[in-house]
Formats: sequence, structure tokens, C-alpha cells
Amino acid sequence: MAIPVLQTTSSGALSAPATVTSSETVNGNLVASNAILQVINGSGVSVNVTIVDPGRTPAGNTGTAAAVAVAAGATRFFKLSTGTIDGTSGTITVNFSATTSVTAQVIY
Repeated sequence: MAIPVLQTTSSGALSAPATVTSSETVNGNLVASNAILQVINGSGVSVNVTIVDPGRTPAGNTGTAAAVAVAAGATRFFKLSTGTIDGTSGTITVNFSATTSVTAQVIY
């Protein structure tokens, strides 16, 4: 499933984040538009968000990405970068350690 996208305009835009699953994707083309991933944790526990590193070592192993915690009841914004775009699929993969009461959207 793909995380919903909110395009801002001079007249504003209504926010509509959607519930996430444990693994989501973002269209890599949005990086050129300075896209930001917004994660809203409405749960009572911290949730780890990992933006997958699609890089490969010389042995063909995937890169290691660090998880970033979004505290209980908090909202966190993530800058998306070209380094996280999978060259084969053209998408960015985002993993969530928990999904209950967690929503997200991409803003650009």
C-alpha cells in the first residue's frame, strides 16, 4: 500500500493521513518536490519508523537503516532523500514497528 500524498497549494489543503501497515511505499518521484513524510502516532507506546536503505554492499547485501522512534502521542516529520529510492521499483519503503493508531501522509 502507498502512503497518501497531500499536495499543498496557495489556497491550502486539507490533511488526510491514512492508517499504515507494517510496510508502506512512497513514490520516489516526490523527492524532487522536497516531499516530507509525516507520521502521527496516536497510540500509547513509542513506534519505530525505518526508511529502508536500498543500497547494496559489494557482496549484494542490503544497507542498514536506523529506526527512528516516534513517541506516544507525537507527530514526527521525515525528509525523504534520493538515497532511499529503490532503483528497481522507483519507490521508498517505510517500515513501522507497530500500526495501531498510527497514520501517515506525504506532504509536498
